[in-house]
Formats: sequence, structure tokens, C-alpha cells
Amino acid sequence: MLSTIKTANLWTMFQKMVKYNMKVIFGNRFIWFVVAALAFYFFIAITSIFDNNQIDDGFIYGLQITPGILLVFYPMTFGIQNDLDAGILEILFGIPDYRYKVWLVRLVLVFALVFIMMFGITTMSYFLLAPVNILYLTWNVMFPIYFLGSLAFLFSTIIKNGNGTAVVMVIIGVLLLILSGALNRTMWNIFLNPFNIPNRLNEMVWQEITLKNRIFLSVSSLLFILYGLFNLQKREKFI
Repeated sequence: MLSTIKTANLWTMFQKMVKYNMKVIFGNRFIWFVVAALAFYFFIAITSIFDNNQIDDGFIYGLQITPGILLVFYPMTFGIQNDLDAGILEILFGIPDYRYKVWLVRLVLVFALVFIMMFGITTMSYFLLAPVNILYLTWNVMFPIYFLGSLAFLFSTIIKNGNGTAVVMVIIGVLLLILSGALNRTMWNIFLNPFNIPNRLNEMVWQEITLKNRIFLSVSSLLFILYGLFNLQKREKFI
């Protein structure tokens, strides 16, 4: 009986914690990023249909990169700023192991929500554009999105200002786009499209490059998050 009551109380506390953190992370402005992501998606999709472009897995993958980045951009860039604006940063730093008990939970919530939203967009693409493997395509498109989201989180812990972090991330994004052409056939291309095999390149070689690229993005994302969480331990830098 006591065990059941305890479990129920923990579940209630978990629900309240999730609801509160979602409110703080996403704030009132997140809806505009959702609208912008959907607007960009439909604009490019409709334009491509009227231009008779080939609609396949590679096109849909490229189409969904920008909406995904927009969805993860606000919560990861302005998360620390939202804590400061809400006046709760001092309280959060009073919690032992702050980085693990608060922001680690928030990161999981953000990444999970963005994945669900991207899964929904891929499903929409399946019915509106072309039949694709919904789960596989969503899984692949999340790698660059998580990479850039983790990088934004890292810079937000260094700069400690949402607008400043946003400027830095835009500059980095532009540089990565410029470099993507030169790095197109390598594992270092952040925006590598696994569904577009370059001309005269063996498919097995491309699969190996893609695998190494995914490992590179995954390890980098993990390192960005760990370094960002480490920065959050430096209380004097934030208060």
C-alpha cells in the first residue's frame, strides 16, 4: 500500500516537473519557431512540386533539416536566458548536482519532443510528397539537428545570453553551409545527406562514410552536452 502511494506521488511529482520545465524551456515564443518551421517546410515543398523537382528520400531529408533546426534552436539557445529571466537560476543552483537533476532532464525533454515533432513532419511527407521509411528517415535527420542543438546548448552556457548565443549559432551555421560543399564526400560534413549518393562513388564506400559521419555527430553532441553541463557547475559565472 505504501509502495503504491509512494509510486503515485513520484509520478505526480514527475508530471509537475515535466510540465514546469517545458513551460520554462519553450516559453511563449517557441510557437513562432514551430510556425516558421512549418511555413518553411510547406513553402519549399510546394515550390519544388511546381518546379517538377524529383521528390524522393534525399529531397525529403534535405527539406526537413531546416525545420528541425528551427524547432531545436529556441529551447537550446534561450534555455539559460529563460532561467535568468524567470529569476529561478539562484534556486536551481541551490539544488545538489544541479547539472544532472535539472538541465539533463530538460535536454532529454527537448530532444524527445523535437524527435516526436520531426516524426510527425516525416509522416506528413509520407502522405503529401512521397512514400518513405518514416522511422529511418526521421532517425537520420535527427543527427545534424541534435549536433547543432547540443552545440547551441554549449555556447549558451559560455555566453549566458540568448541573443548572443543566437548570433554565434547563425554565424556557425552559415560557415558550416559554406564548408558543406567542400566536405560533401567526407564524414566531416555536418549536413551530409545519406540518401544522395554522389556520382561515381561506390555505394559501400558511401555507407561507410555515412556511418562514420553519424558516429562523429553522435560523439560530438555528447561532448558538447557534457562540457555544457560542466559549465553549469560554475555558479559564480551565472549569478
